[in-house]
Order: sequence, then structure tokens, then C-alpha cells
Amino acid sequence: MSPKNASTKAQAARKATLKGVQGQKVKKARTSVTFRLPKTLRLARNPKYARKATPRFASLDQHSVLKQPLNTETAMKKIEDNNTLVFLVDVRANKRHIKDAVKKLYDVDAAKINTLIRPDGVKKAYIRLPADVDALDVANKIGFI
Repeated sequence: MSPKNASTKAQAARKATLKGVQGQKVKKARTSVTFRLPKTLRLARNPKYARKATPRFASLDQHSVLKQPLNTETAMKKIEDNNTLVFLVDVRANKRHIKDAVKKLYDVDAAKINTLIRPDGVKKAYIRLPADVDALDVANKIGFI
């Protein structure tokens, strides 16, 4: 390397250290008034351990759907006159859950199911049975008559 070339290189280095090399940075013109964060890398979660020790089991099985049969005077009248069983059921259960639970527990198909939520917050289900099945026999089999 020639001495002249070395001195010009040294002069350039001196100038860079005194003045700084960031001085000529050009600002990008903004075209929008709103600032949008740039999209950065988003890694998928990779946990070191499971946050729950055991997985949750299905909380609505047929035994928890049907809580208890209702055996008030009006419920007994429904059994005798309308071929209808009356049950207190879980609030989260829908008509399909109730129909499946009655089928599994008592081997009876339900013709129609009406539900309501009582003022005390408990759901009540009227389970209408088909004409060929007697609700009185099913109630005797359950054991609340």
C-alpha cells in the first residue's frame, strides 16, 4: 500500500470518527397519519410443561344431566294424564342431552321434551313418552312412585 493511499484512508477514518457515519441517514417520508407497528416474527407456543396436571373430563354425562325426578302433585298428574315424566336437570343440558340421558338410563325413547328454568335457577324438563310406553311403569321402575 502506498503512503499516499494510506494517508487518505487515515484521513477518511479520522473524519468518520469525528463527524460520525450516521450523519447522512435519509428519513423515510410518511404517507399516512396513523402509525402501524411493523409485523415481526411470532413464534408458536412451545411450553416446557403442561399447565394442567390432568385433562378435564366431560362434565355432562347422563348421570349429571338428570339430577332427580320431580314427584309433586302436579308432576304425578302429568304422569297419569299426559304420559309425561318431570325431571330436574342440569342448567347446561339441552334437549338432546336430556333425550340421550333418558334413553341410556331408562331405555325409553322420548317423544317430546319441554324445558323451563324455574325462578330459583333450576332447569325442569317435561319428558313426554310415546303412546306405547306407559309413564307410570317407567316411574315405578325408577322408584319414585
